[in-house]
Amino acid sequence: MLDKIVIANRGEIALRIQRACREMGIKTVAVHSTADNNLKHVLLADETVCIGPPNSIDSYLNMPAIISAAEVTDAVAVHPGYGFLSENADFAERVESSGFTFIGPPASAIRLMGDKVSAIQAMKSAGVPCVPGSDGALGDDFDEIIKMAREIGYPIIIKASAGGGGRGMRVVHAEASLTAAITVTKAEARAAFGNDTVYIEKFLERPRHVEFQVIADSHGNAVHLGERDCSMQRRHQKVVEEAPAPGITEEQRNRIGERCVKACQEIGYRSAGTFEFLFQDDEFYFIEMNTRLQVEHPVTEMITGIDLVREQLSVAAGEKLSFKQEDIEIRGHAIECRINAEDSKTFMPSPGLISLFHAPGGPGVRIDTHIYNGYNVPPYYDSMIGKLITHGQDRDAAIARMKNALTEIVIEGIRTNVPLHQEIFQHAAFQQGGTDIHYLEKRLGLV
Repeated sequence: MLDKIVIANRGEIALRIQRACREMGIKTVAVHSTADNNLKHVLLADETVCIGPPNSIDSYLNMPAIISAAEVTDAVAVHPGYGFLSENADFAERVESSGFTFIGPPASAIRLMGDKVSAIQAMKSAGVPCVPGSDGALGDDFDEIIKMAREIGYPIIIKASAGGGGRGMRVVHAEASLTAAITVTKAEARAAFGNDTVYIEKFLERPRHVEFQVIADSHGNAVHLGERDCSMQRRHQKVVEEAPAPGITEEQRNRIGERCVKACQEIGYRSAGTFEFLFQDDEFYFIEMNTRLQVEHPVTEMITGIDLVREQLSVAAGEKLSFKQEDIEIRGHAIECRINAEDSKTFMPSPGLISLFHAPGGPGVRIDTHIYNGYNVPPYYDSMIGKLITHGQDRDAAIARMKNALTEIVIEGIRTNVPLHQEIFQHAAFQQGGTDIHYLEKRLGLV
């Protein structure tokens, strides 16, 4: 087993990783910026190393500083969490070439799945259903592109191959706008990602976002842990997630899950990962794979009893998965609310001093957060300060527990999006389940 690891992240996910390490007897090194001296996991770590000023470029994205921290503390591995460098193939490669274990997939898999065009080609090879599209990068022959778009059928969406997080994409509803849209998207992609490769897909107008959790070891074993519904979104950012996804049948779960497992084996995947799909008219369409631990992993843990971070650590140490596909059983329903330090109406970030924090409790309630009374939320990073998760014997029970938990939680001194969550859980459409990815923005009047 790994005896000491560097946690190359911050906030709740860093604390989540640290907790798993403590359970397993693994020592932790917390690397942090000068703005994060008082983070909970930093205060609890076996060792700490300051790696730079608040700006992420100079700290949490500073590869040499993180690798140096591993060297000076005699750590043996690096866990990237999510965000920051977690899906950076170059970082994974540099960690490994420096003699440390990267707690995640091989750099080759990150690189393959990080490019949307190569990812789609790999998925089609494995039999994973994909959105109808160009099946590769667009060339320079606009007459051929126009012909292809007609065959796919409008509306279509132009996507940057290196894009992500809602950036580098543009919807085209009519042929007259196509050429200009491609030109603009390519220019934006070149500026944002240093890669102007774009491709075309059919634009699905009312899809749900359904994703499958997988985990694989280095011995050729791979397992899927069912699906999550992440359709409650605002500007491509998830707000509420749940598992299992409402209305997905066991046959659908097994069929798509098995194809995801096959894809993992074909690309030589290792560690935790997520296959993201659009789901419309009872059909799944692959959109991308996240080659890391997801923010919403707790809902899968709650319904399967599998500790995903613990499994990540074991797999990185060269061990086989501690379970097989036939061991996985879906029990009940779980829901997660992302708690952000932001105004619930304007969505403007709200950093500052937390004067009072009270965590909710009771059966089936879990909160993953790094905040505490007197903690100062810095203005430099993502506004998410925690995740509130509830589990019940069915979806109605999980919703009832979440309503209670949202009433009990107290965070004073800053604004949060708790009022938004309280409103969402009163919506008849949410209570029924199966809303599409545009539902929340339409409800909020943002589209």
